[in-house]
Amino acid sequence: MKELQTNVLIIGGGTAGCYAAIRLGQEENTKVLVVEKANIKRSGCLAAGVNALNAYISEGHVPEDYVDYARKDGEGIVRDDLLLTMSQRLNEVTEDLEKKGLVILKDDEGKYVTRGWRNLKINGENIKPILAKATGEQKNVTVLNHVNITDLKTENVDGRQVVTGAFGFSVNSEVFYDITADVVLVATGGAAGIYRPNNPGFSRHKMWYPPFNTGAGFAFGFKAGAEMTTFENRFVALRCKDTIAPTGTIAQGVRAKQVNSEGEIYETKYGITTPQRIWGTVEESKAGRGPCYLKTDEITDAQEEDLYKAYLNMAPAQTLKWLEAGKGPSKQNVEIEGTEPYIVGGHTASGYWVDTKRETTVKNLYAAGDVTGGAPQKYVTGALAEAAIAAESIAARLKELAASDADNTALGSDAAKAKEAEYRKHLSKTDAAIDWEQVEEAMQKVMDEYAGGIATNYKYNDERLKLADEKIVKLQELAENLPAKDSFDLLHVYEVKERLVVCRILIAHLLARKETRWHIFGEHAEYPEQVASEESYVNTHLENGQIVVTRKPLVKEAVYEHQN
Repeated sequence: MKELQTNVLIIGGGTAGCYAAIRLGQEENTKVLVVEKANIKRSGCLAAGVNALNAYISEGHVPEDYVDYARKDGEGIVRDDLLLTMSQRLNEVTEDLEKKGLVILKDDEGKYVTRGWRNLKINGENIKPILAKATGEQKNVTVLNHVNITDLKTENVDGRQVVTGAFGFSVNSEVFYDITADVVLVATGGAAGIYRPNNPGFSRHKMWYPPFNTGAGFAFGFKAGAEMTTFENRFVALRCKDTIAPTGTIAQGVRAKQVNSEGEIYETKYGITTPQRIWGTVEESKAGRGPCYLKTDEITDAQEEDLYKAYLNMAPAQTLKWLEAGKGPSKQNVEIEGTEPYIVGGHTASGYWVDTKRETTVKNLYAAGDVTGGAPQKYVTGALAEAAIAAESIAARLKELAASDADNTALGSDAAKAKEAEYRKHLSKTDAAIDWEQVEEAMQKVMDEYAGGIATNYKYNDERLKLADEKIVKLQELAENLPAKDSFDLLHVYEVKERLVVCRILIAHLLARKETRWHIFGEHAEYPEQVASEESYVNTHLENGQIVVTRKPLVKEAVYEHQN
């Protein structure tokens, strides 16, 4: 067992985690510990790079324009306060990234090259190493790589849960970590691998969202009493078939239209918001007019060359596919398809319920990036902006705690001994009939068939969802007795357990919203018409071991504070 103490514990060293550490590194007399289950140099959503910054306020526009865009795309179920405070910082963090070494393309006048009014073209293969390097340069920041956090430590103070640290283990050796902290920031990202993916078997991890993002932050936050919001606003990505490479690079980069197998442009029929683009593709295929494509067979050789280079910055498999086939996008339209659903607050609105300062309903527990709900269309710069906001809020809270002489020394507790025993139980198990991969596959099959996956064209109904919940509960019981031959195997066991918790939260949310607010993202078969009837957020929290669903009215004020 290793016992560590710090002022700030940042769980997750991805985009938001690194940037929060960089900002907190400027605070005097503040110890910051970043814990990452991989290595921060190539972890998180930016591990392989990215070829555009999709959230930027270009000339002639203001932050309020971005709020309007995100609100419309989210069908109104968003937090204006979170969106506005994020949007006001998009350009600031963009310029900061450039100063740190990111190559942002510029025109002859030295202005950023835009892709639409809110996107910038970049050479971003090395964006994560840039953030990791800047994090490592902070003298008061320590990075602990290859350690997986599974649980938060909390205490009940005056009827409210207060975070005091976290438990975890090394993924390379049998070392248990008991970490105590004054303040904790969750920046672990969203959840992939909940549903059966597009590609089976060996290629099952060829997906849109990182397969190592398991919803861990959702799971341990939920178990600690934190409130979650809008999980029913799932994200389904429209992607290039087989490679699951992004389509926006083509749609916005060369203005390619969506066409069916008969060559008809169908995007105008269904709408061009993010969910509508996927909805149209599904409906055209159901009507027998598939497969569907992005029409690229009329682009120039120069445009094709640009696409080759753009995908090498983010999804090289797509460029390799074109070269291997001997048919680039100028010779053949690019086939598209929808992915399995994901839970991700960076594109849709699912995640922690936070106040305007990004504090969760658990005191001293903050969230930033894809793990935070209410502010969709964050993308890279939005995650950085939220990290900056959270860092400033955390710095202010630390000053409050210092003034109150609060002493947080909860090391070596009974809870730590119980958690260590739980880890050892899995490591000592040798006679189990099933392993973590079998449980994961069973979970994905349940969610695919009963909770609106690809198999049912993303649709679900109440009866199927109730059956899904029953089956997931049984899988949770099996998961408690899974064997782990070593620490790395133990990581996989806990990733499955985390995903199962996320499944149950998601099912509760899907059951609660009796409408199809978003086609494909939340397609309720019993309420097929998109009528926008429920003007409230669906929130959940854990109470006495049971999932409790609550409704919150839409937040209209500029600053939102928790009531308890």
